[in-house]
Amino acid sequence: MNKAFSAALLLALVWGSAMAQSTSPAPDTAVAASAAASAPSDAGAIKSQNILDMKKPDASAEAGYATQTNGERAKVQPGNNAPMWRQVSSGVTGYSSLPKAQAPEAGNLIQPFVQYPGSRLTNAGEAWRQVRNNWLLPYGGALLLIVLGAIALFYWRKGSLALHGAETGRKIERFTPFERSAHWANAIAFSILAISGVVMAFGKFFLYPVMGTTLFGWLTYALKNAHNFAGPVFAVSLLVVIGTFIKDNLPHKEDLTWLAHGGGLLSDREVASHRFNAGEKVVFWGGVFFLGLIVVGSGLVLDKLIPGLVYERGTMQLAHMVHAVATVLMMAMFLGHIYMGTIGMDGAYKAMRTGYVDETWAKEHHELWLDDVKSGKIPAQRSQSPLSDIRPVHASLRSLRKPV
Repeated sequence: MNKAFSAALLLALVWGSAMAQSTSPAPDTAVAASAAASAPSDAGAIKSQNILDMKKPDASAEAGYATQTNGERAKVQPGNNAPMWRQVSSGVTGYSSLPKAQAPEAGNLIQPFVQYPGSRLTNAGEAWRQVRNNWLLPYGGALLLIVLGAIALFYWRKGSLALHGAETGRKIERFTPFERSAHWANAIAFSILAISGVVMAFGKFFLYPVMGTTLFGWLTYALKNAHNFAGPVFAVSLLVVIGTFIKDNLPHKEDLTWLAHGGGLLSDREVASHRFNAGEKVVFWGGVFFLGLIVVGSGLVLDKLIPGLVYERGTMQLAHMVHAVATVLMMAMFLGHIYMGTIGMDGAYKAMRTGYVDETWAKEHHELWLDDVKSGKIPAQRSQSPLSDIRPVHASLRSLRKPV
């Protein structure tokens, strides 16, 4: 009985194995069937999320690849968001709930492509950075250093321009108290603006390595606020200075002679001039009037104080570049003016401090102006002096006037 049961069981196992082999598909056929079963039924769906199965690089060969939307690109190359970022970098405006009047560029993450002078064709923010870092800072700093070096060389070789004759003791009022107040207000405001501007622009190159992060950060923060407060003072005093001194800075034919001889600075005798020589007039018209108004105007834009102007990033970038160029040129011109008004010429600083110059000083530096004073065309005393100064000035008037 047991032998018969064992033989029947063995026979059943052999028959089942033979039937399985005869009905099962080949291995290759099974793999193909499995792949076919796992293939997506929707031809437009994402083909694979497996990075090893992504259609790269052959996906770029598909028709319309370059113009695909971000959704279309995701079907052939999951994770490739190039179309979206291409739109962002091209200046496409997206949606923003911020009011247009307060945030006109709220929907723009990256500015459109521009090419500022001195930059490559790239987005506006990068173009501005290239102009600032590749042109304004290195060449602006080099210009200021060249001017300082030229002044130092001139002072080393020439020294201070001293009087050749002895002082007479007879004084002439060169600047009234109002003129001196306007000049000093403008000069002090300019000095604050120039120092703070130089530190903010170039300080990281020569101060930051010495002072460190904390102290340099505090210094630049303090100077930035000083810059903002000194700006309006400079703007108002600049207009006062222009209105006060414009009449005496009008050109004369004698200015051409002064310019042709370089003012006589390299000779023993200075070329005759009126109240202001041609060099001072160049500083007035080029530095005070032209560059000064540009600096003030661009500064008002940077402070967002001009009404009706749309303050976008491009507006601020252009205003900054104009402001930087104008201020560097102005500082270069004013360095020479400051030098001649202090250590470069004996008696020049005293004239602006007290308002008076000696007759000898006027004859050697502004002879035509002295002739006008002697002839009575210009009064030697134009303001009411303190009691101690009235007598010597009025006494000098009689000796200054030429006999008729």
